[in-house]
Amino acid sequence: MSADRPTPTGPPTAALRLLEQRVYRGPNVWSYEPAVHLVVDLGVLEGYPSDTLPGFTDALLEYLPGIHEHTCSRGHRGGFVERLREGTWLGHVTEHVALQLQQEIGHDLRRGKTRMVRDRPGVYNVIYSFVDERVGLAAGELAVRLVNHLVEPEEGFDVTTALERFQLRAQRLSFGPSTAAVIEEAASRDIPWTRLNEHSLVQLGQGVHAQRIRATMTSRTSALAVDIAGDKNLTGRLLGSAGLPVPRSETVRTAEAAASAARRIGYPVVVKPLDGNHGRGVCLDLREEQQVREAFVVAEAQSKRGVVQVETFVHGKDYRCLIIGGRMAAIAERVPAHVVGDGEHTVLELVDITNSDPRRGVGHEKVLTRITVDAAATALVREQGLALDDVPAREQVVRLAQTGNMSTGGISVDRTFDAHPENVEIAEEAARLIGLDVAGIDFICPDITAPVRETGGAICEVNAAPGFRMHTHPTVGEPQFIAKPVVDLLFPPGTPSRVPIVAVTGTNGKTTTSRMLAHIMKGLGRKVGMTSTDGIVIDERLVIKADASGPRSARMVLQNPRVDLAVMEVARGGILREGLGYDRNDVAVVTNIQPDHLGMRGINTLEQLAAVKAVVVEAVPRDGFAVLNADDPLVRAMRRRCSGTVIWFSLEPPDSPVRQFIDEQCRRGRRAVVLEPSDRGEMIVLRQGRRSMPLAWTHLLPSTFGGAARMNVANALAATGAAFALDAPLHDIRQGLRTFSTSYYQSPGRLNRIDVDHVEVFVDYCHNPPGMRMLGDFVESYVTRRQGSAEHRISRIGMIGAAGDRRDDDIRELGAIAAEHFDALIIREDDNLRRRPAGESARLVREGAEEAMRGGARCRQVDTVLDEIAAVRHALVLANPGDVTVLCVDQHAKVLAELEALTHRATAGSRTDEEQPGDPDLDARALRHQATAAASADDTRLRAAVGSPAEPGDE
Repeated sequence: MSADRPTPTGPPTAALRLLEQRVYRGPNVWSYEPAVHLVVDLGVLEGYPSDTLPGFTDALLEYLPGIHEHTCSRGHRGGFVERLREGTWLGHVTEHVALQLQQEIGHDLRRGKTRMVRDRPGVYNVIYSFVDERVGLAAGELAVRLVNHLVEPEEGFDVTTALERFQLRAQRLSFGPSTAAVIEEAASRDIPWTRLNEHSLVQLGQGVHAQRIRATMTSRTSALAVDIAGDKNLTGRLLGSAGLPVPRSETVRTAEAAASAARRIGYPVVVKPLDGNHGRGVCLDLREEQQVREAFVVAEAQSKRGVVQVETFVHGKDYRCLIIGGRMAAIAERVPAHVVGDGEHTVLELVDITNSDPRRGVGHEKVLTRITVDAAATALVREQGLALDDVPAREQVVRLAQTGNMSTGGISVDRTFDAHPENVEIAEEAARLIGLDVAGIDFICPDITAPVRETGGAICEVNAAPGFRMHTHPTVGEPQFIAKPVVDLLFPPGTPSRVPIVAVTGTNGKTTTSRMLAHIMKGLGRKVGMTSTDGIVIDERLVIKADASGPRSARMVLQNPRVDLAVMEVARGGILREGLGYDRNDVAVVTNIQPDHLGMRGINTLEQLAAVKAVVVEAVPRDGFAVLNADDPLVRAMRRRCSGTVIWFSLEPPDSPVRQFIDEQCRRGRRAVVLEPSDRGEMIVLRQGRRSMPLAWTHLLPSTFGGAARMNVANALAATGAAFALDAPLHDIRQGLRTFSTSYYQSPGRLNRIDVDHVEVFVDYCHNPPGMRMLGDFVESYVTRRQGSAEHRISRIGMIGAAGDRRDDDIRELGAIAAEHFDALIIREDDNLRRRPAGESARLVREGAEEAMRGGARCRQVDTVLDEIAAVRHALVLANPGDVTVLCVDQHAKVLAELEALTHRATAGSRTDEEQPGDPDLDARALRHQATAAASADDTRLRAAVGSPAEPGDE
């Protein structure tokens, strides 16, 4: 290591800086699991590994002794400590500190990695796993601050206080023990889960199979049952009317009424809020009228409705019976908070000793809650003849709370297998009477092992959403795995929890392939949720109009209760920003890898871009499929990253090397979708092993325009492979391809065709050089086929524009390729300039086109009209009847609306011309020429702005 160590550039200072932080919520370029990604700059600390910092390692281990357990790359306990003493860079230390901070609050996490950023010495990518993303981010921030503090102490920074604050924050943000237990059980069964709010509302499962929980309330918990359980008086009357043992009770609204009720019921009594929980406001064993009046004030303060219940005080121990799905799942004896005297320490000292138990924490942070000595506890100690600074006798039990709730510092003893069957039956009957699927039945009786009807006792309360902590982490006894029956209730054995997910990625063709597949599966009766760059579509209805090719949109689809199949368009940006947004996809489709978006977010080469796109292939499980384009070498290489089965597709002819490769794969039993040429045309053929299954002629598919649109032939092959992977029958795949067209209603913005005053107009979203090359090939093939029957030469007019966030050379290349295929070009700009000055991207496109024209390209005229609608009108001005105009658009909805308006006006003008020949205002050609002056003015202003000289004939 010393040979690679940089030379120090100055004294060690607290120079570690957090440059960037990101959360990956699904598989990503760094890991298969959710992770936090920090970008940190070591500054001068790049020259100071841990072994060069005196006392650094010892101080770190003093604050976080759990780091002794970290294996790191050594693979054994203490491996990371060895790395610290040998010398490792502080970015790596930050990773382990962030992991250990999360372990301190009970999150068992071990995965992480640290890598230097290429060409940026001292800057590191720090990646580590998390359970709760907000806790994970907070751990990273504190880790950076702690490492800096150990290098150079920060004035006013107390590590112990910072760690306590982090634990308290984590407690507020993390799931409670009940919710965590259910999630852990669901995860063990491979049931996906999603947190829906900042609290405990969680979705288990996906789409039509989804169920929800909030703490221990579930999708099947009746709101009526919750209301009944919240009304203690009504609960008691319902249970009593069914013959179950309950105490006598009355509800009151005044202290005077409470005293009267206590006299009628008979002392001792209990006073508690009618709609309370967690034992708040409950006063027990009241034997005098004044006590009742005082207790009324306490209980009223905890009642939302100001109603208080007075009931018979039942002597005995406090038992909680947990009933799930009508069956007893666990029973715990709850012992109120107390201390046991040792003859040496005071009551307060005994409380401190008890709270030092590592199992005790604040609130629900740990399995036990710290005992709080408040006014009520002080009064209770006084009732026992002691003061807080008195020393109790050895073995003397000093009660500090009246109720046995865990939240007030109580402990629990597991009694699941001790209860008498009659008592179990009573508890189960109580839950059924109230109607709760998950219920906590509170028994007060001398001994749960004997029938309560014989020994005395009663059900004092029925709780909706009972806590699980006393059962999953009893202080004494064996833990009960009570989350299992809850998950069984929501997902009975054999019940699916997931919907099939198809992820479609690549440079070009993603959206059309997704739409084709969704259309095929819709024909099978599936409710398809689809994300694309146009928005989110649920069962063929556009519900959100936006660029929805990222992970957030994917999660929205999976939360929709109607979706039984998800087709996700997955873009490069979303993978780099957040990962996939789900844990795995059953089918991955990769259309191609072409030079687009290079130079952005550190992706500078096609190989790096392919590595990003390959995340969807890596997310395929063993029983899943990857549909890969065998014609693309970078896509073909992704087969090595796939754990499942590969289905190939190819446009290559049978005698090509690619087809020979596919033939070899099929001989090994693999699957493929290929083209088989014949005198009648090209047939799409499905191959599996030695079997070949003809599917459809390409020239009969509406989306291919007689086979001329080769990009849509490739998209059809990819969609066929995905549908084949989903076990769609062949006749349904065939029917789907035959009924899918590029009409605006099925595929908006993707090769939509419309006639405007006898001019054939195509509207497409093409925006990068590879796409322009394919579009140009389509125009060439399409016009060549039409030219044979045309009476005049068909001209080709193109309107193009480039996204401003592309590289200058890529924008110029777009113009050059377009100039090779079109006779005239109109250059426009997107509404979103993406940080470029107005006119700059148009100037670069024009430079590329003009350079190609000097090299002999087809184009003879280039005009610049920045506004998209004005550019559309100008393109139609240049076109004559019978010509082909291709509009590469940014806002396809606005452009289609403009074309439909022009078509309507042209039709109206033609009818009027028959009635009033020669009327120029209604002549269709005249209508299109109205845009000429404005377009020319825009062009002149642009030339003046960017300094491009006007050439003869431009206007």
